[in-house]
Amino acid sequence: MKCVTVRAVITCGHQGVVGNLPSQTWVRIGGAPVLVDSDPEGRGIAGCPNYGPTIKPCTKTLRVISGYSSWLSIGGRGAVMSNLDGPTHRTPPGTGDHTVRHPRQTLLEGDP
Repeated sequence: MKCVTVRAVITCGHQGVVGNLPSQTWVRIGGAPVLVDSDPEGRGIAGCPNYGPTIKPCTKTLRVISGYSSWLSIGGRGAVMSNLDGPTHRTPPGTGDHTVRHPRQTLLEGDP
């Protein structure tokens, strides 16, 4: 699995794009900060096309289920890996997933 940087493409299951924001900036891959534990949580999702009269689109990421490395850490927090998986806030809440579509780096790999 690849480590995930701020340049990664993380999307909801409907291809809405998650806004990445790193909480650390001292460890970088190709100049981009590596995301760590809790960085992908509570982030806004732009452009989710899944909406309608009784359907709420994916608007925010929720707590991650898997995808934080227990082997590779930065400042005591697990690095985000390309197997990231977590629910989104939508109708019904917690049923959609957000995942890494592309880590946008090929230099560093690690174990979950």
